Amino acid sequence: MTYRVVHWGTGNAGALALRGVIAHPDLELVGLLAHSPDKVGRDAGELSGGEPVGVTATDDVDAVLALDADCLCYMGDGLAFPEASVEAMCRFLAAGTNVVTTSVLSLVNPAAARPDLLEPIEAACRTGSTTFFCNGADPGFASDLIPVTLLALMDDVEAVRIQEIINYGFYDQEETMRVLFGFGQPLDYEAPLFTSGALTEYWGGVIALIAAKLGVELEEIRETHDVVAMDRDVEIAVGTIPVGTTAAIRFDVQGIVNGRPAIVVEHYTRVDADAAPDWPRWPGGENGYRILLEGRPQLTCELKMADEHGGDGGLIANGMRVVNAIPFVCDTSPGTLDTFGIPAVVSRNLRF
Repeated sequence: MTYRVVHWGTGNAGALALRGVIAHPDLELVGLLAHSPDKVGRDAGELSGGEPVGVTATDDVDAVLALDADCLCYMGDGLAFPEASVEAMCRFLAAGTNVVTTSVLSLVNPAAARPDLLEPIEAACRTGSTTFFCNGADPGFASDLIPVTLLALMDDVEAVRIQEIINYGFYDQEETMRVLFGFGQPLDYEAPLFTSGALTEYWGGVIALIAAKLGVELEEIRETHDVVAMDRDVEIAVGTIPVGTTAAIRFDVQGIVNGRPAIVVEHYTRVDADAAPDWPRWPGGENGYRILLEGRPQLTCELKMADEHGGDGGLIANGMRVVNAIPFVCDTSPGTLDTFGIPAVVSRNLRF
């Protein structure tokens, strides 16, 4: 069976997921939404780095809704505009189109999501008899599916720790890099990522998901963070990071059980391989995830996401987590799904 798909979003991550939709043998791209004037009217294949496919980008949401697709793959900016993203996705859900997305990270675990974001999604699913699935790399498979899978190998479990180690020098989104993260800002800059409650909103859900699987009750969720400067200017995709300003950020979100951090998500994010040399890193400045399970036995799993285009490996993995789930999402019962509501879906974009 072929599933008719509408794709929304052609930015850094969206264009890579669009490529995956076009290549998938069980999916047919029937519509593409893009709001940048320079992208409207261009072919989807061109926007995803490939050959023309005969589907052109539009900014007319009503026209795309009228296509009556089986699924919307939504890759809009849910970090900066969560309410607007939910409103957009709800229009499709209520009209009978299922939705997969990597946006609005608090919805990765619907059971722990903000009610003002979750309740409209649930209502739209009921109205349209549709299904909603939000996931990605982290929060997503690296911080829920892989750790829980590895926990099947454990006897004593003392702690679960997930590390994301990323060099973001390639990332060309000015608002995200300089405002949300605070790169290039003075060290005392109050970055919204650390001051708005976003850390618990985004990663508290996967911590709660793991706690539920382990059968433990979280006493609270704590956050810590730190920032570090460099002793020289650094040139990255969004421009200069001046000497003495923030060039690396570290944060962790801790699920507290019996008074101590038991389930922890840590992020080490740099804009240069030389930044914060004392923090955990990948050899050669590569990017990836490290899952550390403390107990008996001690387990360490390292997930390197390599691609010929620098940091694209992680973005590809992020988008394909939901793209590959589209056939199941279209065929399953209506409602909201978390990681463990999805079977072992795999890529069908085979090259052998």
